[in-house]
Amino acid sequence: MIKAGAGLNQNLTDHRRAAADAAREAQDKLGGVKPSIVFAFSSIKYKQEDVLAGLNDVFPGVPIVGGSAAGEIVSWNTTFESVNVMAIAADQVKFTLGVSGGVAADSFKAGAAVAQDVIKNNGGQKPDLLVILPDGMTANGAALVEGVKSVMGVNFPVIGGSLGDDYLFKKTYEYYNDKVLTDSVVAIGFSGNFAYGFGIKHGWEPVGLPMKVTKTDGVWLKEIDGKPALKMYEDYFGKEASELVKEPLARMAYTYPIGIRVEGSDELLIRDPVIANDKGEISMAAAIPEGTMVHIMIGDRDRAIKAAQAAAEVALNQLEGRPARFILMFNCMARNKLLGIRCHEENQTVQKSLGENVPMIGFYTYGEQGPLLGKKGTPAYFHNETMTLVVIGE
Repeated sequence: MIKAGAGLNQNLTDHRRAAADAAREAQDKLGGVKPSIVFAFSSIKYKQEDVLAGLNDVFPGVPIVGGSAAGEIVSWNTTFESVNVMAIAADQVKFTLGVSGGVAADSFKAGAAVAQDVIKNNGGQKPDLLVILPDGMTANGAALVEGVKSVMGVNFPVIGGSLGDDYLFKKTYEYYNDKVLTDSVVAIGFSGNFAYGFGIKHGWEPVGLPMKVTKTDGVWLKEIDGKPALKMYEDYFGKEASELVKEPLARMAYTYPIGIRVEGSDELLIRDPVIANDKGEISMAAAIPEGTMVHIMIGDRDRAIKAAQAAAEVALNQLEGRPARFILMFNCMARNKLLGIRCHEENQTVQKSLGENVPMIGFYTYGEQGPLLGKKGTPAYFHNETMTLVVIGE
């Protein structure tokens, strides 16, 4: 049996109580069954230690994972400045946690270490599915995913989302039982008798001619076609570089990220710009190798919502008729900014496609992880601006 219940609270005056009340709401929906694991995400307007304390008040001894977000999602609402909780009971599924720090210093090493920790804690066995929750500000997302794959295997099923901080782009937090961490990655291994389906799609389209990345340094994109990388955005927006470095570039350029062609995908892999400096260099959400051909991409509200529906339908088809029990959604913060008030429409479309009575929890991320187009048996990548979800079935 797999059963899940979700809760939500927006009490900004008592942070511990907000988390506890959301947890009780989730627990009540389990009908007295003790959960096997709890997922929770919150705005950084809540003191993170109080959130964990409130969760542990309700779920003592139960594994708890999650972190800070850029918006919180449940089946019936898309909210901000809130705490959401999902309690999951599954008597035929084993949930194994792993954790690693030092993400900023070496994201590949941290990815490998968290995978190894899950295997160690699972009695030396690989799980059947891995969900990862990395720090959204310190991680080189692409390197971290490669680190996980170096241990788990190139085509091992990995999915997840990078934690956020309400669009401040300063510091994110990860939850690991009763600990609030930062610069870390938490992973959850699923083992046992269950079904799952992935849905991963964005809907952004390339514009203009391809350009060549000619100089990089880690996540810093330094030159494109031999010119400062920021000139690409100067030319497109008609703004001087001095204007583009005043605030995080991500706040303006979420509609116009960078796309990379990847073999086996009919959508380009998206990379988000984060900040730019006065040298015209752009810090990206994940590194782009030198020699890569890139496009500026453009987002459209209707295409984004249709892409989300397509992702949900792919995930449902992968269950092959088995009943869906809960949904984990990792939805990029850029999609929220693009859609505005229509963000509710996007998430409702996913819920309707997968089953309106299927409990769902999620959050707006600073990056997503999963296989291209949600295809099982293919390598996981780091994504931006992408609807990413996994539905778990009986």
